[in-house]
Amino acid sequence: MSFLKIKNLSVDYKMRRETINAAKNVNIDVNKGEILGLVGESGSGKSTVGNAIINLIDEPGRVSKGSIVLDGIDIHADPQNIVKYRGKKIGLIFQDPQTSLNPILTIGEQLIETIQTHLNLNVDDAKNKAINLLKEVGIKDAETRFDNYPHQFSGGMRQRVVISLALCCEPELLIADEPTTALDVSIQSQILDLIKKLTKERNLAVILITHDMGVIAETADRVAVMKNGDLVEIGPTKELLTKPKEIYTKSLVSSVPPTNKKISRFKIIEKENKKQSDTNIKILNRWVKKEISDKDLVQVESLSKTFDDSFFIESSKNSVMAVNDVSFSIKEGQSFGLVGESGSGKSTIAKMIVNLFKPSSGDIYFNDVCVTKIKSNKEMLKFRKQIQMIFQDPYSSLNGRLKVKDIVSEPIKLHNPSVSSKDLDDYIYDLLESVELTQQSAERYPHEFSGGQRQRISIARALATQPRLLVCDEPTSALDVSIQAQILNLLKDLQEQLNLTILFISHDLPVVRQMCDRIAVLKNGKLCEISNTEDLFIKPKHDYTKELLKLMPKIESIYK
Repeated sequence: MSFLKIKNLSVDYKMRRETINAAKNVNIDVNKGEILGLVGESGSGKSTVGNAIINLIDEPGRVSKGSIVLDGIDIHADPQNIVKYRGKKIGLIFQDPQTSLNPILTIGEQLIETIQTHLNLNVDDAKNKAINLLKEVGIKDAETRFDNYPHQFSGGMRQRVVISLALCCEPELLIADEPTTALDVSIQSQILDLIKKLTKERNLAVILITHDMGVIAETADRVAVMKNGDLVEIGPTKELLTKPKEIYTKSLVSSVPPTNKKISRFKIIEKENKKQSDTNIKILNRWVKKEISDKDLVQVESLSKTFDDSFFIESSKNSVMAVNDVSFSIKEGQSFGLVGESGSGKSTIAKMIVNLFKPSSGDIYFNDVCVTKIKSNKEMLKFRKQIQMIFQDPYSSLNGRLKVKDIVSEPIKLHNPSVSSKDLDDYIYDLLESVELTQQSAERYPHEFSGGQRQRISIARALATQPRLLVCDEPTSALDVSIQAQILNLLKDLQEQLNLTILFISHDLPVVRQMCDRIAVLKNGKLCEISNTEDLFIKPKHDYTKELLKLMPKIESIYK
């Protein structure tokens, strides 16, 4: 008998004008000792199914039909079952670590609170268990970091803390919603190996919700594919990925970036490809094409950044060298990749380039102007228009009180206050369509979208000022492979036709291979090597680069 049995599950959101069917008659079984992969586009209902199991569906959503049976007990029949099982019998790893951790408690306090709520342990034993869990998920100096707050961790490190929270009460069912989204390949490999090990050793039942088909190929025993709330196809991983039956499943598999070669464009099913091309034409007609020159647009010289804890605690003398003497240049019209572990300094460098952080030492030149020495507000405004950034976490980078149209229009009105209302609206609609959002999306708020859809809003906002340099910090980390392919094709088109220069930061090495002309590899704030993309993938020089490439999830492994 299956440990978890989901039968005819339907989840509805009754809105003022319509009822949205987030899940429709979904039937899924999960056995102990098994990892079931749940895949599909953002908004397909993957996370809805996971949240429905533990009754975390927000109002006005509700489970309108069906049953969820765990170990022979219908856990929705009695509300107390959910309270008793959530955290103890069912472990949860959420997609967004920033919003699932309490910012005013140390991670140690949060771990101890969770452990003592469900396990009969004193404070000392709970602390020892918590520290061991932090070590197990790859956090260095766990004894010291135990007393740190969430904001003192990088995005990937926060995700590791969330994973340790999910595992701390030794659950029997683990629901992992994008558990490795924010992690570099080395830590991702450790976490996935840990989940696979725990699945076998503890006889866990695991639901792995992800858009990373490489992770699915190397981790899941079976795969369930969802689209628009429907369960499209379910079956053993190798059979489903190598011989998919449904057109939608075939399109998902074909959209996965290969790890063993570079391609000119990502594969998209014909109907979606036409729509994307038509939208590109609209956008390109509105953009002013910039002439390209054979010179460096960006020059980073001996850049270093130190963070001092004394900003938060007066008596603290601790400091962290986030970036250590890094130098590189980016030619105009080029795509330059930054890769490395979470905490390696990638995002810190990006934020210094866009002048969100001040360097501790070193200089940054943009179009021969030293950005670090700009004093005039007028000059800074001119600089900011030419450089835009897509942040890693779309939820915390979007103003939740503004409608989408106001979020996208804000930078346009700042740099072009004389724009007419009609031109502004038309431009916003074209931008939204270019990232596969409807015109109706303009009237909605960020919380009404899935994680992937919120990232598309961030991309539309970044494109709004027609930047010369686009800094992409994990721009597709929250997107499923089919939408990722569309977005990356859009970036490729913009770069080619508008001479756009891109700084591309990602832990997804297959995507970096397809997107970048040159790549710099970082570790612990230091530069390991810089190379042309294909040279780096075929003949890596540094041992750390070789290790990253070895650990990269490969969908091709399923064909062996």
